[in-house]
Amino acid sequence: MDINVLKEMLPILLKGSIMTIELTVISVILGSVIGIFISLLKLSHFKVISKIASFYTWLLRGTPMLLQLFAFYYGLPFVGVELDPMQAAIIGLSLNSGAYMAEIIRGGIISIDKGQFEACKALGFTYMQTMKRVILPQTFKNIIPAVGNEFITMLKDTSLVSVIAMTELMRTAQLQLSATARPVEALFITGVLYLLMTTIFTTIFGGFEKKLSVY
Repeated sequence: MDINVLKEMLPILLKGSIMTIELTVISVILGSVIGIFISLLKLSHFKVISKIASFYTWLLRGTPMLLQLFAFYYGLPFVGVELDPMQAAIIGLSLNSGAYMAEIIRGGIISIDKGQFEACKALGFTYMQTMKRVILPQTFKNIIPAVGNEFITMLKDTSLVSVIAMTELMRTAQLQLSATARPVEALFITGVLYLLMTTIFTTIFGGFEKKLSVY
């Protein structure tokens, strides 16, 4: 292993890691919004709506993310829709994250005691008021560990977007490997950066969990 090669590669791979973090944050935020919407639809008393939402989670969780990315980037042009790598990556990652977040949030909602739903109903709250003011705030507190796990998983899964020419950390490492023919250094730094990022965000979510548990 050549230290000089490591020094030359590090700044370039750091830029790739920044893109990885950006993709992860955007995808999980959008996925959370999608997840809230889908989870509420799955809990709907209208069977048709519930079935549609269940089909969404069944489809997105039951097929590989790599296949979904291929579908958005390589498949959509055949129906007249062309996306650049960034757009395809964000859409693919967000929709996939949304399916998992929907199940996480749904699990959090049904874990809330039914008596709270009945109390809100007795007070004259509408369904949306009950969710917004009483149920969802408690749900978010309970699902922090699961959301943290989803974030870490998504952070690593962003490496899949390298197959659609999205230049994040893994793609940058591949380019450096090809340009320098130094696989050991490129893979070593990439592995260290992934470990560093996952450790930092695991610590952050652990801090949130401890802080919320006090209340």
